[in-house]
This record gives sequence, C-alpha cells and structure tokens, in this order.
Amino acid sequence: MEASLEERLRSIETRLAALEHLLSTAPAPAPPPSPAAPADRWGFETSLPPPPKPAAKDRPPGPGLEEVLGGRVLAWLGGAAVVLGVVFFLVMAVSRGWIDKPTRVTLAFIGSAALLGGSLWLYERKGQTQAALAAAAAALASLYASLIVGTAVYGLIPNEAGFAVAGLVGAVGAAIAVRWSSQVVGGIGILGALLAPVLVDAGSSTASLAFMAIALTAAVGVLVWQRWPWLAFASFVVSMPQLVSWIDDEYGGDLHHHVGLILAVLVIYWALYLVAALAYELRVRAEKLSVASPLLLFANVLLVSVAGWGVLHEAGRRAEATAWVLALAVGHVGVGAATVRGRISNQAGALLIALGTALSAVGFALALHGPALVIGWAVHAALLVWLGARTQDERATVGGAAFLALALGHVLLLEAPPRALASGLDHAARGLVGLAVVAATAGFAARIAYAKVLSTREPFAIVAAATAVYLVSVAIVDASGATQATGTTQGGQLLLSAFWSATGLAAIVAGLLRDRQELRIGGLVLLGIAVVKVFLVDLSTLGSIYRVGSFIGLGLLLIAGAFAYQRVQREVHD
Repeated sequence: MEASLEERLRSIETRLAALEHLLSTAPAPAPPPSPAAPADRWGFETSLPPPPKPAAKDRPPGPGLEEVLGGRVLAWLGGAAVVLGVVFFLVMAVSRGWIDKPTRVTLAFIGSAALLGGSLWLYERKGQTQAALAAAAAALASLYASLIVGTAVYGLIPNEAGFAVAGLVGAVGAAIAVRWSSQVVGGIGILGALLAPVLVDAGSSTASLAFMAIALTAAVGVLVWQRWPWLAFASFVVSMPQLVSWIDDEYGGDLHHHVGLILAVLVIYWALYLVAALAYELRVRAEKLSVASPLLLFANVLLVSVAGWGVLHEAGRRAEATAWVLALAVGHVGVGAATVRGRISNQAGALLIALGTALSAVGFALALHGPALVIGWAVHAALLVWLGARTQDERATVGGAAFLALALGHVLLLEAPPRALASGLDHAARGLVGLAVVAATAGFAARIAYAKVLSTREPFAIVAAATAVYLVSVAIVDASGATQATGTTQGGQLLLSAFWSATGLAAIVAGLLRDRQELRIGGLVLLGIAVVKVFLVDLSTLGSIYRVGSFIGLGLLLIAGAFAYQRVQREVHD
C-alpha cells in the first residue's frame, strides 16, 4: 500500500515537471485578430471609418459681468478718482491758501510717486491685477498734473528741469508698460512725454522740438517692441500740431533765413514717421497691413509735402517748392520699390509707390502746364500700365488708368473743350498734341494692359478710339475757319456730319467682316450721334444747300450700312 502511494506521488511529480517544461517553452499567444473590414456588395473590403477624435477641451469662459464690474471697473474708477483727488487738492490748496506753493507741488509729487510705488509693490506681490494697472496709470497722470502745476501754473520749475522730469516720468511709464505689456500705461507715459512741451508751457522752441523728437524715437522703439500699432498714429496726432506750431511761431516771420533748418526738421520727422509704420509691419510680418500703418503713411505724406511746399512758396522759392514735392515723390517710390520684395508685406511697398506716384502727379501739375503736363501724366500712365503688365499687378493698371483720366480731363477742360466742335480750338497745336498723346497712350495701354478683374482691355481701346475721333473732329472744325469770335462755319459742320457718318459706317463694316461686336456697337453709336446731329443741329443751323447735302449724304450712308449688314449676314448664313 505504501509502495503504491509512493509510486503515485512520484508519477505526479514527473507529470508536473513535464507540464512546467511545456509551459516554459510554449510560443507567445497571438494577438486577437482585428475586426475584418466590412465588404461592399461586390465583395471588396472597404476601409473602416477612422476612430473618433477625442473631444477638444472647452475654452475657459470669458470674464463674467460680476468679475468685470468688481475687478476692472472698480479699479479704473478708483484710479480716476485718485487723479481727480490730486487735482482737487491742488485747486483747493490754491484757493484757500493752506500751504505755500512749493509745498503744494512737493506734496503732489510725493503722493503721486508713492502711488506709483504702491502699484509696483502690488504688481510684484499679487501679479498683474487691474488694481495695479489702474494705480500705475493714475500715478503717471498725477505726476504729469503735478508737473503742469509746478511749471505752467506756478513757474517754480524751469523749462529745462520740466523737460527732464517729463522725460523721467515718460521713461518710467514706458518701462512699466513694456514689463507689464500694458497699452494704457504705455499710452499715458509715452504720449504724456510727447506732450511735455505743452504741459510745461515751454512754447514752440527748438528745445521743445528736440525733446519731442527724442520722445518720438522712444515711442517708435516701444511700438516696435510691443507691436502696438495704435501708438504710432497716436504719436503722430500728438506731435504733428506741435511741429506745425514750431514752423509757424518760431520762424513764421523770418522764413528766408531758416528755410534750410525747417526742411531738415521736416525730413527728420518724415523719416521717424516712416520708420514707425514700416518697422511695425516688419515686426509683425502679416499678409495685410494694419489700419494704423496706412493712415500714418498717408498723413505723413500730406504733412511733409504740404508743410515743405508752403514754407518754400511763402519764401518766394516756387521752383524749389515744386522740386520738394517731386523729391518726396521719388523718395516714396524708391523706398516702396526697395520694400516691395522684402520681408515687409508687399502691400506696404505698393502703398508707398502709390503715394509717391500721386505726389508726382501733383508735382507735375505744379511744374508743367498745357501739353507738357498732359505728356507728363501720359508718361506716368504708360509706365504704370507697363509695370502692371510686367508684375501682373492690377493695382498698377488702375493707377495708369487714373493718370490717363487726368490727362484726358486736362485736355477736355483746357486745350480742347467740347465747344471746339462748334467754334474750333483756341490753340490748335496744344489741343491737337494733347489729344494725340492721350489717344496714343490709350492705344498702348489697350495692347499690353493687365486686367485680371475686368478680363478685358476694352476700356482703354474705347478711350483710344473715341479720342482719335474727337481729334479728327476738332481738327475738321478748326480747319474750316471756325473761331470763338465768328462762331461755327456751315462747311465745317457739314464735313463733321459726313465724317461721323462715314466713320461709323466703316466701323460697322469692319466689325461685320472681323466678327467684332465692339466695333459694330461703336460704329452704331457714332452713326446714331451723326443722325441726331443732322436732324437736330444741321436742320436748324445750316443753310439750304448745306442742309440738303447733309441729309442726302447721311441717307446714302445709312442705306449703305443696311446693305452691308444684309450682305454680310447672308454670307455668314450661306
């Protein structure tokens, strides 16, 4: 019995050892098969839909009404109350004579500086809270108010020391604004420094202008560093009246001896404003320009060009005044061409080129007159159209069209007005040359213009054709002997009606033969004008024999036109 039990135990041990060996040498179990892709009705497997994406985390909700009222409104109302309290304290101290003037100003400065220190402590201990921002803004405003009282009201602080205090307050405000990224604090500190000449009642002196230039340079630096586009335009709005006042007050009565200095100052401020606009765009590198940059560039052009031209014109240097405008035009075009392919947005370069081109139009209008001005504007138009075709930029084409419109308008108003169709040209050479230049330029634009939006060059072609017809028309009337003193001639009007009728018929036939609808429509329009003229003008003004010739000629041409229409249409159908 015992032997039998020992044998069974030994057998069990042997089987357990064999089982352990099998388990240690067995391969790893295969992963479970992935679910088979569903099959379509043709038996082909289709791809499984992608697993659902995890839901995006909800954005934290914005500040509620209670937080706005409790954390922001209360803080800024408190800051405003502090500023008003400082002002009321100074006013009350003055009216009641509590303390002497130096003590009043000293207490105001100490209290404002203490408030500024408290805002810094609050920021460093509690973070950028609305209370810290409001306290800093109120402290800076109070410091400037104290400076006004100490300089402009009491005269206790001389202008030089006032500038130093204003510069220190502005520097502290700019540093706090940069550290805290606070536009409100930066605006109060920097714009307050720009207003320092006004605050300290220093007048329009050269020292005031130099201080403002330094403050403006600092404002540009903060603008570029913090990417605050509004600061550049706000700085222009604050500094521009002071610059104009300096020109008017300091040198208004002695321009002849200070023209060079005034122009040099204008160039410096033009460069500062230009750098402010372009440096911001270089810093941001956005596809589209911000709203502030184009406004600043346009205002800069307007200020510097008008101020410089006015100073030179007032000094009796009219040629130099025109040269000033043209030089600014060249400068803007040059800067725009240099930046259009750079790291700044292409729109900045295009805007500068457009402003320079517009200035050149004004400069040419000041420098030239008559056909010379028309030729100058026409050259502008041709160059812009060519540039638009080379760069495939329709804005240049639109600019060329604008210059062409200027040239045509000048001719129609001065050199060859519509009354020339009845009484001829005052100066035949001027009128004919101006019309020929406009027609040639429009024809050139019709051949090469890049017109992506319009998808056609027909407007230029229409202007070219209409100007050419008008050119021949006024030449016919003028050659017939018509003058403004004697009036029109019957022979000239008869020839004019015949020319319009024949030209309209020729355009219709050419449009039929070439299958050009625009030619047919143009011919019909011109022929219609001829019909109206014959029935309304020639019938009442021409003599018997001329009237007969006008009607017979028109009738024959109309019959020929109808025959041409029917003949060509029959050939097309056959």
